[in-house]
Amino acid sequence: MSTISTITGTTADPSGDHSGDHSGDSSADRRADAVGVPRIGVLAVQGDVREHLAALTALGAEGVTVRRPAEVEAIDGLVIPGGESTVMDKLVRAFDLREPLLRRIAEGMPAYGSCAGMIMLADRIADARPDQQTLGGLDITVRRNAFGRQVDSFEQDLDYAWSDAALPGTTGTVHAVFIRAPWVEQAGPGVEVLARVSEGPAAGRIVAVRQGNLMATSFHPEVGADRRIHAEFVSIVRAHRLQQSGARQSPEREDTA
Repeated sequence: MSTISTITGTTADPSGDHSGDHSGDSSADRRADAVGVPRIGVLAVQGDVREHLAALTALGAEGVTVRRPAEVEAIDGLVIPGGESTVMDKLVRAFDLREPLLRRIAEGMPAYGSCAGMIMLADRIADARPDQQTLGGLDITVRRNAFGRQVDSFEQDLDYAWSDAALPGTTGTVHAVFIRAPWVEQAGPGVEVLARVSEGPAAGRIVAVRQGNLMATSFHPEVGADRRIHAEFVSIVRAHRLQQSGARQSPEREDTA
């Protein structure tokens, strides 16, 4: 294990400028984009947004920021970055993002959460503040700051159960960076455990999960050069996009035989 430095997150201003805004794009315009290029939003109210955008762009996806309700409707998938889960929760409500995000996730939109993002996607928080809410979707119970304070941050190589072994490079271990990270205390029967802490006092703790189109990690894959976690999520988004496209192009037909 080695001690690491903090990530400097950013907090959005609800009344501020939204350069690069895609809220005016209609659903038809979005679906007319180049086939196979998913538009993946990064929740940009607080946290390490730029690193996730860079990773998504490097993988050929269109990475966009999400700060307003209309922008939630214009994406194929969502990344919820690391940051402060309590602050993120309050800002999601302040920006009127909670209801559209809840609806899109319930409809099956793929979402990936890292660190605080894992907390936001969890159905339950073991040590939640009285007014803290999550978006939910993952049948897990998480504990905030489970590994300790900032000075207890560390790095470790983990065995990772890749969901899509056909993706290039999706083999071997993952170098995980933990910064005031949560862990999963309980996972429901429909949750696939992708990784556990391999050594140390927290050995065996669950730190990566997937359930359907939702996935989450306690650690921060965006801070290094390894794009495989993001590549797996982009693959999930592409598959969902193709599935949705196929459903739209296959209307019910009457049997004329």
